[in-house]
Amino acid sequence: MIEVLLVRTSLSRLASRPAAATLLAIAVAAVGLGPAASPAAAATIPAGAGSYTDSRPAGTSGPTTNTGAPVTPKLTTAARDKPVPTNDWWSSLAYQRYGDNPYSTPMYGHPLTYQAKASGLEVGYPTTPAIVGDGRQYEYAHKADLTVGLSGLNSPDTKADAWSDWTVTPYWADGSRTFRATIGHGMPFVYAKGSGGDASITTASTPTVFSDDGNVLGITVAGHHYALFAPTGSDWNVSGTAITAGLGSKDYFSLAVLPSTDALATYRKYAFSFVTGSQVAWQSTGGTVKATYSLTTEAKEGTERGTLQALYRHQWLHTTDALTPYTYVSPRGTMKVRESASFTTSQKNNGVVPALPASSGVDKARLAGYLNEVANASDPFSGAADTYWTGKALGRLAQLVPVADQIGETATRDKLLGLMKGRLQEWFTAGGASEFSYDKDWKTLTGYPASYGSDTELNDHHFHYSYYVYAAAIIAQYDQAWAADSAWGAMIKHLIRDTANPSRTDSAYPFLRGFDVYAGHSWASGHQGFAAGNNQESSSESINLSAGLVLWGAATGDNNLRDLGSFLLTTESEAITQYWFDASQQVFPASFGHDTVGMVWGSGGAYSTWWTANPEEIHGINVLPVTGGSLHLAREKAAIKRNIAEMERENGGPAQEWRDLLWQFESLSDPAAAKAKWDGVNGNYTPEQGESKAHTYHWINTLNTVGAPDMTVSGDLPTSAVFSKDGTRTYTAHNHGSTARTVTFSDGRTLSVPARSTATSTGPGGPGPDPEEPGPSTGNTFRLKTGGVLTTATTDPAGADTVASADGVNRDGTPYRPTVYEVKKVNGKVASGAATAFRLRVDAGTKVGLAPQVRVSYDLTGDGTFDRAETFRYFATDPVNGWEEYTQASGAQATTGSLGELKNGTVRLEIWNALGNGTSQVQTGTDAAVLKIPYV
Repeated sequence: MIEVLLVRTSLSRLASRPAAATLLAIAVAAVGLGPAASPAAAATIPAGAGSYTDSRPAGTSGPTTNTGAPVTPKLTTAARDKPVPTNDWWSSLAYQRYGDNPYSTPMYGHPLTYQAKASGLEVGYPTTPAIVGDGRQYEYAHKADLTVGLSGLNSPDTKADAWSDWTVTPYWADGSRTFRATIGHGMPFVYAKGSGGDASITTASTPTVFSDDGNVLGITVAGHHYALFAPTGSDWNVSGTAITAGLGSKDYFSLAVLPSTDALATYRKYAFSFVTGSQVAWQSTGGTVKATYSLTTEAKEGTERGTLQALYRHQWLHTTDALTPYTYVSPRGTMKVRESASFTTSQKNNGVVPALPASSGVDKARLAGYLNEVANASDPFSGAADTYWTGKALGRLAQLVPVADQIGETATRDKLLGLMKGRLQEWFTAGGASEFSYDKDWKTLTGYPASYGSDTELNDHHFHYSYYVYAAAIIAQYDQAWAADSAWGAMIKHLIRDTANPSRTDSAYPFLRGFDVYAGHSWASGHQGFAAGNNQESSSESINLSAGLVLWGAATGDNNLRDLGSFLLTTESEAITQYWFDASQQVFPASFGHDTVGMVWGSGGAYSTWWTANPEEIHGINVLPVTGGSLHLAREKAAIKRNIAEMERENGGPAQEWRDLLWQFESLSDPAAAKAKWDGVNGNYTPEQGESKAHTYHWINTLNTVGAPDMTVSGDLPTSAVFSKDGTRTYTAHNHGSTARTVTFSDGRTLSVPARSTATSTGPGGPGPDPEEPGPSTGNTFRLKTGGVLTTATTDPAGADTVASADGVNRDGTPYRPTVYEVKKVNGKVASGAATAFRLRVDAGTKVGLAPQVRVSYDLTGDGTFDRAETFRYFATDPVNGWEEYTQASGAQATTGSLGELKNGTVRLEIWNALGNGTSQVQTGTDAAVLKIPYV
């Protein structure tokens, strides 16, 4: 797949490699890209002390088709003046990348997939992954189960008619008929409106009808169940693969993919509650980031305004809202269905610090020498000319400014600041060799010289500009006057509005251009012109923008931008954890033989990059740049260890080319191991082009001294962090404000931070053990954690999981659709006289006799075979809303096998409903959601 995409399209992303420019030239030649005709003389538009132009520099190009022809957004008249959120999951509706395809490429909404064509909208539900590219890519590729449209529809194109935060409405018209279909992330429904023809469903194969109730039809196609809903009074007619229904005086109908045929009654309830919009609202307070995802609806029939929406894994892991037992398959793991028009997530704020705290482990003289190597280089920018490479050079310098300040090298600090200001001011002044130009058609600001399709394909703006925003934030920390709107801050705000605009009413730039609020991460391609959907390779450069927003907002007193950065970073952090690193090992298909991916696609993921198959770059591209915004990666230390181990296996040994990046990555979980690798080289290596020996030395030696980031604790200031080593925590925070403030951490510790200063203190305490590597030395008591995890951590938010219905059959003693919690790599010896114990809170609501039942199993060696299983008698719930306690006191019903020493073993708890016909809830994340194993 990857090889084919590279030949067919220009590159969406080429990362930090000297060979990248050569490869790009080859790719451009292959697809015939070339400069558009020279534009008319550009006007200069002032922005504070800076300026940009309203027309591209002579000889350059803006967005083009694959043949190099200029292209403008493909929008209806109603949407023509609205900024288009390019770099989205549906961008190919608006960006006609291929001249022979005026409709769209496949779009991955999840659980459904779509592709526009002349006769309407193809709809599919891929449930079986394919492993392609020599085992390096997994994909749930779009394959149409059916096409929805109007009878006779033959439109010459498809345009984007309306959109909201995660929904879009494509539009078809052929002169006699018009057709619209609203689709979106997490939406099992397609909401259709049309005129000039009957509702038309064309199936890919002859369907099986499992329910026919006039205007409501249940069909099965390719093993997937769909419900079709026509207006009341209509009747669906099935003739082979053609299904039609007259609309009469109405203009609406809908369809839904069902998780099972018995879900039809539930889905029928919401068939005519049409979604008309979607919106996220976020809040960052007290060390917590909350986000509420809401749909607006319109009742086409009756009064029902509710709906059903499927939550991605990164969402349902962090919500306490009730979920139904219904689930869907997706490339991001299981999606869980909520019966409501909204839900809320809550996560600890992942803090960002300008630099790691001062420590005794850093030799100041040695560090000063490394700093001087950069500051006094003949060309500190290493010949960078385009937006990306200039950005990386700015990022390299920005990391050193607070480090130099920390050790009292103020002259070096100021020299670095001067270099950064000078280069940024060159770019922020129109008319020179480098400048920014605004495109009124695409509502975007592009830097020239451009690179990697940032001009011709609208790629990667968030990657490139992240470095500019981050560098400006560091400057603002030391020189607020420079960052004022009347000075150079106005240009920085243009870059922010281009990439991460928080406004939905700004007529100049779209809302959050590349950040997909429902998918939880950004997309890199501006045209999304791939069979695999959109893609993102360097998730860490997307995080770099979010971290830059936190620091810029804090430094300039703009708390709204600061909190936007916290929302983006915290949300994308969980997406990276699950979808790039598969930290819970619940997302990648079992047949995919990798622990990480370099690229996430709409259809899946790939152990690859755009420019090389070298394992160091595949692993490192989602690490660079290493900054104070990278600390979030330390939440999943076991995943880092697996990541490094896989890289070394695939690489045939430790990293050589990007060793500094990967040392710093490893230090987030095992600082001592990273320092040993640094010491083994003793500075004799060539840094990655966005790195420096000064930064790597400071990073590794600091973490070796204060310990890895302790992500079980968060501060109520977004610019704070905690580290832990040998039972001692180090607390640090930077106060950008003009008055002193006290930072309160979630473990109760407080830290007084003077104005415009960094403060650090130490105290007793340490992180809970890694949930995937608890070990008996850290305790034999595990909490249930939403997401199927048993953990020794005590700081996860309280939540609840759904326990599936027994479906009216007696399941006593035999797990049926159990909710499963598991912990791996446990070591311990059997405790004399001890026995398995648990305390759970369950609630069956007002349902009678659901009888939750527990089995605890032990795989003593982690080989996949459970050597011991203990099944406990079920608990008779009452028919009253409220939690009830279920413990091992119910008594053992059956026991098989024997306990023995755990050596990298696995412990599993299963809970299911043994009786009844309804779902129940089990609490998670509290002291009343606990399993204690008989081990020491």
